[in-house]
Amino acid sequence: MASTKAFTTQLAGLALLALELGRQRGLDGGLYLKRCAELQTLPRYIEQALALEPQIVELAAQFVSRQHALFLGRGEHYPVALEGSLKLKEISYIHAEAYPAGELKHGPLALVDENMPVIAVAPNGPLLEKLKSNLQEVRARGGTLVVFADHAAVMDENFEQDTTLRLDSGGDFISPAVFTIPLQLLAYHVAVLRGTDVDQPRNLAKSVTVE
Repeated sequence: MASTKAFTTQLAGLALLALELGRQRGLDGGLYLKRCAELQTLPRYIEQALALEPQIVELAAQFVSRQHALFLGRGEHYPVALEGSLKLKEISYIHAEAYPAGELKHGPLALVDENMPVIAVAPNGPLLEKLKSNLQEVRARGGTLVVFADHAAVMDENFEQDTTLRLDSGGDFISPAVFTIPLQLLAYHVAVLRGTDVDQPRNLAKSVTVE
């Protein structure tokens, strides 16, 4: 079956490792405690992200007949986009790719048209304005936009015609794990609507069972 918890727990484990290495290398004690406290709130923010499920079920219906999808993320959220695209292709059998949003104009933008949904991860941060510029490029070419945005992210009015789902990411330290949840939910519900076996995707095997 497709693995979901492994990705989020790896993010949490790597965050703990980074904090400990930082502490041993002189990370400010106050910042260390702040980041540890943020990690402890992760279950709460994931629970809030799961509350988006009814909206995601409605959104999934738009993907049933699609053959391709493009995921975009910037900075530390590019791997989140990769996870979203991986899950969609694994269990729904829709061809999906993920790109760093900054590379959009250097290749994948040529694929964008009204038949290509583009799913973007939009946390609130210093790269948000650059991401919005990328989204404008998609809209200008008739692409269907789906944006998972932080509640604090200010989106332009002309994005209102697109699908924007809001969530509270809990801050930049834990937001990659939080944003992962709705992308995994989207893949799951698209697969269910397409009638695929989400527990036993075709042709796949766990890496621990094969060499």
